[in-house]
Amino acid sequence: MTYCVGYWLEEGLVMASDSRTNAGVDYISTYSKMHVFQPGPDRVFVLLAAGNLATTQAVVSAIRRDLDQGFEAGEASHGDLRHCDYLFEAAAYVGRVSVAVQKQNNAELRSAGSSSEATFILGGQIGSEAHGLYLIYPQGNAIMATRETPYLQIGESKYGKPPLDNVGHANLCLDDAAKLCIMSQVLTQRSNLSVGPPFELAVIPSGSLTIARRTRLEADDPLLSEMIEIWSNAQREALYRLPSMPWQSR
Repeated sequence: MTYCVGYWLEEGLVMASDSRTNAGVDYISTYSKMHVFQPGPDRVFVLLAAGNLATTQAVVSAIRRDLDQGFEAGEASHGDLRHCDYLFEAAAYVGRVSVAVQKQNNAELRSAGSSSEATFILGGQIGSEAHGLYLIYPQGNAIMATRETPYLQIGESKYGKPPLDNVGHANLCLDDAAKLCIMSQVLTQRSNLSVGPPFELAVIPSGSLTIARRTRLEADDPLLSEMIEIWSNAQREALYRLPSMPWQSR
């Protein structure tokens, strides 16, 4: 299991992911689930991955292969990230690659009781087009983040959802959104052992066409301990300030 979140803001994008991969209760490993592609000066993409690890790795490898082979526009059967004019085309391309990879091993995995499915979050910007964020389903189709629904999650999403719903909005500054996404990761980790550090974070300001800030927070990073302590103290203070129950004296 894993947990990734992408946040669309007026000022740009924040992308966050954990790094834990479970192959059983006695085998826990870590793999980066954040993949950055910048195939030209006019475009930048960040891809977050969840689901079958073999599928996600194969999808990322296929994307890099298509870029390395240097297809001319229209020459490849499914294009590549260099030749997409709009972000929705890039999301559709990733979806097609994902579906093709899943089909290669689907029968064998099904017979073994496993799934080849994978989901992705793609964020980025192409040229003067507005920055955007897409969730790509295992079936290859995608939905877009909007001002009303600014964040997208994949993997173990339920534990990290409340802070995003309660505090987040599309007009947050990038730094505050980065803190919120990390808190969403930490709170998920506290409730589900299949999610864990290192946590990776990338920030793409609108119009910059580059990763302005990127960091990796290890399990023993004092910043994580400080953040959870402050958050927990604030929650306790809020509990004490709630109105009295009907049976309590007011």
